[in-house]
Order: sequence, then structure tokens, then C-alpha cells
Amino acid sequence: MNAEGRPDGRPRGGRLLCDVLAASHVISLEQVPDIVAEHAARAGLADVRIYVVDLQQQVLRLLTGRGEDAGRASGRDPEEIRVEGTLGGRAYQSVETVTGHPEGDGAHHLWVPILDGTERIGVLRVTVDPGDEEAASAAECLAGLVALIVVSKGPASDSFARLVRRRDMTVSAELQWRLLPPMTFSNDAVVIGGALEPAYKLGGDTFDYGLAGDIVHLAVFDAMGHDTSAGITASLAIAAHRNSRLQGASLVESGRAIEETLIEEDESDRFVTAVLAELDTRTGELSWISHGHPAPVVIRGGRWVTTLDCEPGHPLGTDLGVEPRVCREQLEPGDRLLLYTDGIVEARDPNKEEFGLVRFVDFIIRANADRLPVPETLRRLVHSILVHHEGRLDDDATVLLLEWHGSGGAPRAVPGAG
Repeated sequence: MNAEGRPDGRPRGGRLLCDVLAASHVISLEQVPDIVAEHAARAGLADVRIYVVDLQQQVLRLLTGRGEDAGRASGRDPEEIRVEGTLGGRAYQSVETVTGHPEGDGAHHLWVPILDGTERIGVLRVTVDPGDEEAASAAECLAGLVALIVVSKGPASDSFARLVRRRDMTVSAELQWRLLPPMTFSNDAVVIGGALEPAYKLGGDTFDYGLAGDIVHLAVFDAMGHDTSAGITASLAIAAHRNSRLQGASLVESGRAIEETLIEEDESDRFVTAVLAELDTRTGELSWISHGHPAPVVIRGGRWVTTLDCEPGHPLGTDLGVEPRVCREQLEPGDRLLLYTDGIVEARDPNKEEFGLVRFVDFIIRANADRLPVPETLRRLVHSILVHHEGRLDDDATVLLLEWHGSGGAPRAVPGAG
């Protein structure tokens, strides 16, 4: 038996992770809080609470596994804490463990970010004895495992879907959210982050990305209209784009595939504007085409260095026969590439003043100067746009942000750091 009374000699975190992992295979998400709390208590982690972030990343809601997780469907409001101005919120924003104030019994709260790679799921709150570094390490490992369990179990849980929503969602928004890739992704070469508003009333805005070896595929779409038909059009465009690129299609060929799909399958005669792009992460060469969409922007060294204007093709679905030009740009390590829809810059306040492209780019530049991670940059950007528009947008606003680290980039110590 080892000095701490564990016959296998393993640190408590290792035993804890094995036990939780073994128990997780045949449970539903609703059972996760009790399973995690039970095994964590045996490892000296008391009063474990799992908080998950809502869709707009404004509050962290307690995952109880009981009826109140169903939110409005149960007639009860879930327990929640705000992302702004709280210890849990600070842990979520900074992607670092935050220690709370001592309780009456001398114990400390640890607020640990729950991360699936760079995707911020929420925070884990645990109570430990002051100075117990092994417990703190075990809590951080447990948070990582909780993230994997939530990601794997969440899609099958209606109560989880209700928990992360603060209001009802339109059918069009339901379509868009179900088709989106993860909101953030990171490896040693790139960080990718996306954001969409209005979260509960999305019409025809959406984005997509995917990696194939050293190539990153990016796309932003804006379908005509703001109703369910617009959502269907955008969903068809996403599906056609993914289908064609998985078959090895070029950028131009993918555009044609989207066009053919919309003409054949979409009886509403809607069209989409789009930017389709590819980044070679070995060399930093960016290739892109535009189909009547706002030009991407490159930020370098804290400055707006270029707007990527490129001779566009016709909006997809109009069948006007105008082929896009394939343009190329050499990125430098540390560059941030912004793809967006017009709703980002055209959002107007009550005095009809636009948020504007200059303000949009300046916000990203200042966030970069403050060394904010890409996901936190986008969260604050969307919040700023909503404040500018007094909480309501008349058009969809979507942004896809990529940061290239360079071919020799090293993995980040803080996931998602930019």
C-alpha cells in the first residue's frame, strides 16, 4: 500500500478518471452529475457541480440530471451564474482554474474550465482543502473527462438541449445549429472560431470548416431571406459543399455543386452568397473564391493589412453563368483571417448608425492586442454588436475567424489562445 493508502500506487486523479470512464459507457447525460460526484468524493473532491454555458455564452447553468434541466418544459428555471462578473465566469473566459474564497470550514472552491479541445463547454466547481495540489490536479483532469462525456452524451439528451437555451428557437435556427461544426477548433497550426446571431432566430447565415491533412477548408454562407425557407437554402448549401469537398472537388467545382443542388432541390428560388476558401497550413497560402459575398479581411501585427477583394462569381442559385476568379494570398504566422456576413457590419443602433466594418476590424485588433483567445474574442464581439443594436438584430450576423500559427507552430499551453 502506498503512503496515501492507495494499494495500486496511482495518484487519486488516475483512479478517479478510470472509475468515471468505466461508469460513463452505459449511462445517459442525466446520470452524469451523480456519477461524477460519487466518484469524485472518493478522491477528495467534495460538492462537485457541473455548469454548462448557454448558446449565447452569457450564463453558466447547473447540470443537475433532474427535471429542472428541462428549463421551461419543467416549469422551473435552472440555477445559473453569469459569465460576466463571477468566479465561474472568469474561469470560463480565461480558460484557467480560478480559486474561490475559503468557506467557513476552511475549504476552497476551485472553478475549472470544462474544455473539449478548445471548445468551451462550461466550468466544474469543486471543493478541496487549501494547499491540496493533487486534488487541484485531479479536478482539472476530471473537467477534461466531463467535457468528453458531455460532448458524447449531449446530442441524445433533450433536457441538455433545453438547458443551454434561454428561449424558444425557430425551426430555421434549429436547422442551422444542428449542422454547424464545433464553434472552436485548434491544433499546432491554426485556431478556428465561429459565432452566429441572433442565436434563436437564425435565418440564412451559416458557416462551415473542415480539415484534410494540411488543408483547412472554410466557407461562409448568407442565404436570401430570414425565414425557414432561408434556413433550408443555407442547409442545402452546407450539405452540397461538404459533399463536394469530400469528393476532392476544387473551390470552383464546389461552387458549381452548390449551384446545381440549389437549382434542383430548392423550389423557393432562393440564392446564397458565399466565400469558399482553403488554407495550406504548411505554407500559409490561402486560396479563395467569392460568390457575391463581402471580402475577407487579414489582420497582421495588430493592423488591418488587406481586404481580400477578388473578382466574384454570381450568387449561387441564380445560374447567371459568371464564373469566380480563384485568388491567392500569402499569410504570415500570427495572421488572423476574418470571414463574415453583411449582418456583422450592417447592424444598426436605434439612431440607424451601422456597427461598420472599421469598428468590426478594430474590435478584433484590440482583442488581439489584449491577447484574448479566439473564442473569447468572438464572444465579446457578438456581445458588443448586440449592445450596439440594443439586444435585437434585424439581420443574421456571422463571423468565422482563423489564426494561422505558421508551419512550425507549437501547441498552445492555453487551449484556444491566440
